[in-house]
Amino acid sequence: MFRSILFLLCLVPIFTLHAQPVKDHGQLQVKGTQLSNSKGDPVALYGMSFGWSCFHPRFYTKETVKWLKDDWKVNIVRAAMGVEHEDGYLKNPHGNIKRVETVVDAAIAEGIYVIIDWHSHSVFLEEAKSFFDSMSRKYSRYPNVIYEIFNEPTQQSWGELKKYSQALIETIRKNDPDNIILIGNPEWDQRIDLVQQDPIQDVSNIMYTVHFYAGTHKQWLRDRTDAAIKSGIPVFISESAGMEASGDGKIDDQEWQKYIDWIVLNKLSWISWSVSDKEETCSVLLTSASSEGGWKGSDLRESGIKTRKYLRQLSKPAFY
Repeated sequence: MFRSILFLLCLVPIFTLHAQPVKDHGQLQVKGTQLSNSKGDPVALYGMSFGWSCFHPRFYTKETVKWLKDDWKVNIVRAAMGVEHEDGYLKNPHGNIKRVETVVDAAIAEGIYVIIDWHSHSVFLEEAKSFFDSMSRKYSRYPNVIYEIFNEPTQQSWGELKKYSQALIETIRKNDPDNIILIGNPEWDQRIDLVQQDPIQDVSNIMYTVHFYAGTHKQWLRDRTDAAIKSGIPVFISESAGMEASGDGKIDDQEWQKYIDWIVLNKLSWISWSVSDKEETCSVLLTSASSEGGWKGSDLRESGIKTRKYLRQLSKPAFY
């Protein structure tokens, strides 16, 4: 399965990140379309997204972060703060902030990068501004942090999302002038072509998210993303997996492999969904999995076994 990845890793000059990626590579920046380290060298981040904080809070622990770093070899994690659902941020802001901050603080302590993700499908502008104002005040001095200001817009127009994003960028930049900001786009982050036609101007260190589920999204999404990158749009794969877009169904191994090869070839950063134990294909854990890591093979679903293999393979240095 990994033969093609190994071949690409030998060809592509890129800095992958190891035991202390933040210490080694420091403040991230966007150079052209490429995520880069403080010296301007290309960087790829490979990691895991936690499941919705409102649905799977038991995994939001410092021990889980440490296990993902030490055993799964991630250099980034993503804290997915559920917003509008039961026990989400709108109804339980303090509980969800505590869960997210536990993951963020643990990632900082472990020396890896971390995405603070506003995990919503709807626009809640004032609530998002308040949240990211607080987060950017607290974490602006840490180069570990990346802000994802809207997980997966659904039917909103790009014009509406552009205005929303500009407001959130302004809010964050008042407190944090440097850390990367990730921006969503219509139809579950598949309409990167709309961004290509009308990107946000006069801001630095922003990237646009593309999400894929290999059982549903085929070559057309890779082609669309290639065209956007070629036109100058920086792309970050902040959520993905190998099965259908529902999060369930059979894993499409062949298509998933094509995505991984494409990610490596294009020096893209890649986050897989999700650290949770829900009865569905995309949840990488079974209910036997501890909230403190230490997972055995028998604690992992098929998607967990395969994702862990990909992450461990991709953690190996491609160029030094």
